[in-house]
Amino acid sequence: MLGLTQKDFVLLLIVVALTLLAPILLNPFPVNSSLGQSFNAGYPALMQRFAIFGILVIGFNILFGLTGYLSFGHAAFLGLGSYAAVWMFKLLSYNIVPSILLSVAVAGLFSVLIGYVSLRRSGIYFSILTLAFAQMMYSIAYSDLLGRFLGIIVTNGETGLQVYNSDPQYLAAAGSPTAPHLFGLPMAQSTTWQLGGWQFTFEVGYYLCALMLILGFYLSIRIFRSPFGMMLRAIKSNQTRMSYTGLNPKPYMLMAFIISGMYAGLAGGLLAAMDPLTGAERMYWTASGEIVVMAILGGVGTLIGPILGSGVIKYLENIVSKINENVLHQWFGALPEGLENGLIWLVHPFVGEGWHLTLGLLFMVVVIFLPGGLVQGGQRLAAMFSRKSTTTTAADRDAARHKPAE
Repeated sequence: MLGLTQKDFVLLLIVVALTLLAPILLNPFPVNSSLGQSFNAGYPALMQRFAIFGILVIGFNILFGLTGYLSFGHAAFLGLGSYAAVWMFKLLSYNIVPSILLSVAVAGLFSVLIGYVSLRRSGIYFSILTLAFAQMMYSIAYSDLLGRFLGIIVTNGETGLQVYNSDPQYLAAAGSPTAPHLFGLPMAQSTTWQLGGWQFTFEVGYYLCALMLILGFYLSIRIFRSPFGMMLRAIKSNQTRMSYTGLNPKPYMLMAFIISGMYAGLAGGLLAAMDPLTGAERMYWTASGEIVVMAILGGVGTLIGPILGSGVIKYLENIVSKINENVLHQWFGALPEGLENGLIWLVHPFVGEGWHLTLGLLFMVVVIFLPGGLVQGGQRLAAMFSRKSTTTTAADRDAARHKPAE
């Protein structure tokens, strides 16, 4: 089905179901309850980030997971995609189609240039080269060096690039939306369902990102299972032996780098489509480090791992970081005062501004005990339950065999 094996097709269906039902699955508690206000994550702005960063890390995983080449500068392509999209909004119109196409094209072009130079080295030297390129591009964007050289505004420096009423927007028709839209359908348009105490919001912008995530995931499956993917695995396994067979690994590595960069450009374009304002902070080295952590946390080289890793980190960043001392008092308010204060003292360092501590501990546990990431953890749990089920079935069969006939 769709050129996939049965196992891969089932995995694709799982991703499709989870993505399309996310507005419901991520709102498990009534909206006005304390648990709902603390843990519900089914609001459009956060769901869009789940999908966009899922796309970004899926592309990064094609490079790092298949070839083993670790890029510390992938956020540069994210920022380039965002800048390209905003410039399309300024020059043409708020229609997101030209902006997303240009985002992917610009990121792909710079991937060719950066990849061609960086891939002349391997290992840590490759990683340092990508980091150096990303930091140079961040500095150029932050200072608007190119704009000062040309005498125009290109990135608008630390203020960030955005759309103004004075921008030409040559293709904007009279009466067209004044915000990002898809052929007249506003990205912010939404429908809300109220079911008792539960509230579910379905937004056009999220489902655009969800569709891109599904297509990106399907493409990654095809790449992983293709002869091209096998060549990338051969590079990761033993590049020297591959060279001795007469095959040149450089074109394959460069193509993987370009594909990965284009995924990042798509993610940057979608970020701009959701919020037409971009700044140099998206290109900073910490943003590249976050991409690496997402991939490792979910499971490098696995298909669904990047989606899990990006989702967990964005959940911690946007949900756990909002839990403050007042929320903790609401949670433990029914307990005796001494026990309440003790629990708050114990939990408070791991939430709110201390959410990075929770992330750090989770990352340590994964790296030490689950080198294959959250995917390996899920596989171990599934194997454990499968083993228990098999043991129970064997015991039942043995009991039935020794049971006397009536």
